[in-house]
Amino acid sequence: MFDPTVFENLKVAFENQLYDLDNLSGRIKIINRTDQLVMSNMSREFTLQFELADQSKVTGEIHLQASLEDLAVEILEIPGETPGCTLTLRFYLQVEDAQEQCPQVEEVLQAIWKQEHRPTQIISFVYGEEPAVYTDIVEMKFHRKVNEDQMGDIPDLIQHVLKTITELGSI
Repeated sequence: MFDPTVFENLKVAFENQLYDLDNLSGRIKIINRTDQLVMSNMSREFTLQFELADQSKVTGEIHLQASLEDLAVEILEIPGETPGCTLTLRFYLQVEDAQEQCPQVEEVLQAIWKQEHRPTQIISFVYGEEPAVYTDIVEMKFHRKVNEDQMGDIPDLIQHVLKTITELGSI
């Protein structure tokens, strides 16, 4: 019988929570979903993007990834190793004044998440477009692997993501 991996279990847990917020409560709108097996390195990636139902200025993204090494640790039950996945959160928003608004974005994330590592902000724009509007991709990486031990934290994590989207939407 097939035994689901940590990746599969976490993916289903995130899907259940987020699709309930979309379909049952109508609090969010899921706008994109990917579930990939990357054949070149035999890794798994799952991404779910969503917006608040009443505000589309900011998109949130849950990105879950398991490398071949992560999967091997679990399947081969390597002694002394703990199976897990990499979790990354991303937020996509438009800013008009990057020098002013990017520090505000960082303040919002620090106030909500209290991370010891600064979030990464990647700014891009379309050359020749006037007035220049910048896309800010804000990325927060968790610097430890997540596994089924953290499944009970998923509802709180999602609430923090929703609060972040709300706060970033007011910048």
